[in-house]
Amino acid sequence: MTNRKLKMGMVGGGSNGFIGAVHRCAAFMDNQIELVCGCFSTDPDVSLSSGRSYFLPDDRIYKTYQEMFEHEAGLPENERMDFVAIVTPNKWHYEPAMMALERGFHVVLDKPMTFSLEEARQLQKKVEETGLILALTHVYSGYPAVKEARERVANGELGKLRRIYVEYSQGWLSERIELAGGNNAGWRTDPKRSGKAGCVGDIGTHAWHLSEYISGLRVTELCAELRAFAPGRPIDDDAAAFLHYEKGVTGVLTCTQIAVGEENKLFIRVYGEKGGLEWSQEEPNTLYLKWPDRPKEVVRVGNNGFSGRAAKGNTRTPGGHPEGFIESFANIYRNFASTLQAVKKGEKPSALALDFPTVYDGVRGMQFIETMVEAGYNDKQKWQKWIE
Repeated sequence: MTNRKLKMGMVGGGSNGFIGAVHRCAAFMDNQIELVCGCFSTDPDVSLSSGRSYFLPDDRIYKTYQEMFEHEAGLPENERMDFVAIVTPNKWHYEPAMMALERGFHVVLDKPMTFSLEEARQLQKKVEETGLILALTHVYSGYPAVKEARERVANGELGKLRRIYVEYSQGWLSERIELAGGNNAGWRTDPKRSGKAGCVGDIGTHAWHLSEYISGLRVTELCAELRAFAPGRPIDDDAAAFLHYEKGVTGVLTCTQIAVGEENKLFIRVYGEKGGLEWSQEEPNTLYLKWPDRPKEVVRVGNNGFSGRAAKGNTRTPGGHPEGFIESFANIYRNFASTLQAVKKGEKPSALALDFPTVYDGVRGMQFIETMVEAGYNDKQKWQKWIE
């Protein structure tokens, strides 16, 4: 294989949206990826204008993703896209992802992975059949401080884990702003486009994934309550759950989008027999470590406080410079790109390169949603075994 940048296509991500720009900034940050084509909107005019604003030639700006996959598959290897980033509402994740895999293209996909658990299982099956790579953008696992927390837990510094608290609070849906239009609330609060869950699918999955990523443990059962506080909203905007993890660890998860005044308050605390840790997404450079017999430690990104290889390998800036949301996205893209480059060269990817969420995280995420919905609308508040 000729040494070159990986070529990326996009489904979604038009210039009239928010998340596409985040994906492009993240993908380009390490100079390993270039955008070569896309179908950027279901509106052909928006797709064309967006593609032109990204300086793509007209013959690589497509009206439909079906047209894009068919045409790109027929191009010479050094011209066609290597992978596609799919940045659409949940309803339109599965079909383009499946078609991409069927045509031999690797995939980067926003979470939750699919509209339903059955779709997630079908994608897993296709990934296993083809041997292709699917990366899922659970962005918060890309923060250096989160990777440091994961390694500290894995190394046993906290001792045997006992308790996990994880919270994701937002306030932007405290009123039914989706009725006004012109915002990203419309599809997120519409079960025909978002799937069975609203808040739980949008941000609850992030809280759940963060807890499993840091702890290294899987949730086995939960007891939940889901509610829609905004009058007339057809889908949940608030949820809470008690969690049982492997090895007897217990947890509490809350996620809400009606917490007036909150922005993106993702916060986690993990406690073991020897100590505890906490991290907040709104103060991402700092990891707090707590001990019974000495002062609390404040470990900062970039000041040589991190000891883990993954944390150091995913730290980009000197101390005092925030490692933020886009950098975390970029860490997922960089690790995905490093893995894909190794595979193309017939080499084994390193453990650091393989550190990104995959199709298996996507299936677990859909199982989380299904289990929360099954438990959350049960008036008797019974424990629900994890839906496999």
